[in-house]
Amino acid sequence: MRPAFRARREASPQIREIDRRGFLRRLDALLATYEAAMLPPPGQMPGRHMIMERHAGYPAFRAFIAERSRSVIGFSYGFHGESGQWWHDVVRAELFKIGGEEHARHWLDDTWEVAELHVHPAAQGRGLGRGLITSLCAGRTERTMVLSTLDAQTPARNLYRSLGLVDLLTDFRFPGGGPAYAVMGAEFPLSSRRE
Repeated sequence: MRPAFRARREASPQIREIDRRGFLRRLDALLATYEAAMLPPPGQMPGRHMIMERHAGYPAFRAFIAERSRSVIGFSYGFHGESGQWWHDVVRAELFKIGGEEHARHWLDDTWEVAELHVHPAAQGRGLGRGLITSLCAGRTERTMVLSTLDAQTPARNLYRSLGLVDLLTDFRFPGGGPAYAVMGAEFPLSSRRE
């Protein structure tokens, strides 16, 4: 009996797309992965739940999960960015401040926003993050893609650089406090070089 359990436990993770309803049905499992990967301060999770629920209604919403034995071990999702979305408007104002209207328009007028990409720490380092983000961005017709990540030398930041993303903002703090972030962007199609 033990060998069967081991074989099941070591099965290769499967990455697949889920629709809005599937995303909302799995929201608690996605949030558990988010919490394990990000270690947010106590009390942040109810707000994160509301944000992710709201994101599921944004234009062109798309989500992928990585599962092993029906357990979510990673996920990514994004949507078409536009005015009126909090992150989009905050980042646009900062890009305008540092580079003017043309700079802000170049990056955000026709953009795919990657809102979240997380892999459970026990499953990191196996290419799931790359698989999730490349699946999420495949076939997009927007001109650019943008995201924010902690402003530190992390495996996530290295992954984004290997896909051709460049820093648009560094040491950026979103309203409401919290750590320093980097906002990164790339023009489609993404690079395929590996680091």
